[in-house]
Amino acid sequence: MSNKVVIIPTYKEKENIENIIRVVFNLPESFDILIIDDNSPDGTAAIVKNLMKEFPEKLFIIERAGKLGLGTAYITGFKWSIEHKYDYIFEMDADFSHPPEKLIELYEACSKNGFDMAIGSRYISGVNVVNWPMGRVLMSYYGSAYVRFVTRMKIMDTTAGFVCYSRKVLENIGLDQIKMKGYGFQIEMKFTAWKKKYKITEVPIIFTDRKQGTSKMSTNIFGEAVWGVMKMKISSWFRKY
Repeated sequence: MSNKVVIIPTYKEKENIENIIRVVFNLPESFDILIIDDNSPDGTAAIVKNLMKEFPEKLFIIERAGKLGLGTAYITGFKWSIEHKYDYIFEMDADFSHPPEKLIELYEACSKNGFDMAIGSRYISGVNVVNWPMGRVLMSYYGSAYVRFVTRMKIMDTTAGFVCYSRKVLENIGLDQIKMKGYGFQIEMKFTAWKKKYKITEVPIIFTDRKQGTSKMSTNIFGEAVWGVMKMKISSWFRKY
């Protein structure tokens, strides 16, 4: 058993799930993997459970009753990881949009360089996004600019979903107080960690849009982030961190 675990939420990821698991397990650094599957109708969970026979001490799954939201999936995974005493806990997508080899840099930023949270950032060194339509690039980039304007955080990639946390951040962040469920969840986690004065860094990555399966992004998710950020900022005036 490793001291670090990669949480991968899944919904209909049968084309990607075995490959991403094998790539992570073949990295020169040891990582465990926790899959949070939201009752994928395509058999994603069955593929994972079959692989668990091959990796019995490294691969784990939590199956949920339905599609309950990205934020709640991660919070479920965070609580499990804290309970199992992992020192470093990662968020990563299943579709190879986040380069798995960068897990090592994120880990070293926390374990060797003293940061509490390391973000795999698309925007810390220019705009490093491949295969996205220009409209989506602009929406993401200027969405992060909007978040910085409202919150005053200095983080360039506020909606990034490729993150390493040290356990103490997740133990002390108040997971049950995180309200947003979609991509706004990523913003709220960063904002709360920042307000609690944890040391945060960004590691540059090249984000490549999925080649297999279908995107889970929607205008509703984006809308939640836009209005949720304003509500989050106002609520922060009345909250003790």
